[in-house]
Amino acid sequence: MDKYLSGKTAIVTGGASGIGEGTALLYAEYGANVVVSDIHEELGNKVVAQIKRNGGNAIFVKADVSKPEECEQLVNKTVAAFGSLDIAFNNAGIGGEANPVGDMSIEGWNKVIAVNLHSVFYCMKYQLQQMQKQGSGAIINNSSILGSVGFANSAAYVAAKHGVIGLTQTAALEYSAKGIRINAVGPAFINTPLLTEAGMDDNVKQSFLVPMHPIGRLGESKEVAELVIWLSSDKASFVTGSYYPVDGGYLAR
Repeated sequence: MDKYLSGKTAIVTGGASGIGEGTALLYAEYGANVVVSDIHEELGNKVVAQIKRNGGNAIFVKADVSKPEECEQLVNKTVAAFGSLDIAFNNAGIGGEANPVGDMSIEGWNKVIAVNLHSVFYCMKYQLQQMQKQGSGAIINNSSILGSVGFANSAAYVAAKHGVIGLTQTAALEYSAKGIRINAVGPAFINTPLLTEAGMDDNVKQSFLVPMHPIGRLGESKEVAELVIWLSSDKASFVTGSYYPVDGGYLAR
């Protein structure tokens, strides 16, 4: 495999499972130093161990990205370990409470907005400060297909993911001329632990979720990771301020 990310250092938030895990592993395959960050220390360390077994270079940094001070510490620890921050995949997120708007709890709303939207701002704030010092960088924010359409009983999630796209576009306008590219990806329903945590067993996935995707199946983490890797690399050198669905035709229905 072409190690075209060799010498680069990448942060992956929510890197202990699902899309984050798949992307962390792929970053390492392409030669990057990887900082796996998550609140789940045991799972995160397993991802780091797998990267090292495969000959890659990685560390785990525990961080709750809904807290700005922990986002700042994450960047500082990354630079202390590897000397730079070249790439960030702001991926951490939760599904959250499933209720109509009028029945959603204030606590449920605030939790999803904090993890899925505030965290992206906090992470970018400190990532951008470091990348500006270096004069270059690439940031990819994980939005969703629900960043551009609605979905019943998921108001907080949908609002947060719409917000991620707007934040991405605005930051790209501000920083692209400074050598920092910022884009967003929009996965459809991907076969990750997040679906299981939402109470969706195989029967629900097949009967409810799969028919939403014209391609006839759910996506896999690596299929999202491949796009993230490309956006992280110099192969996407003229690409910034954009939102890229990875959705098996979901949005074309």
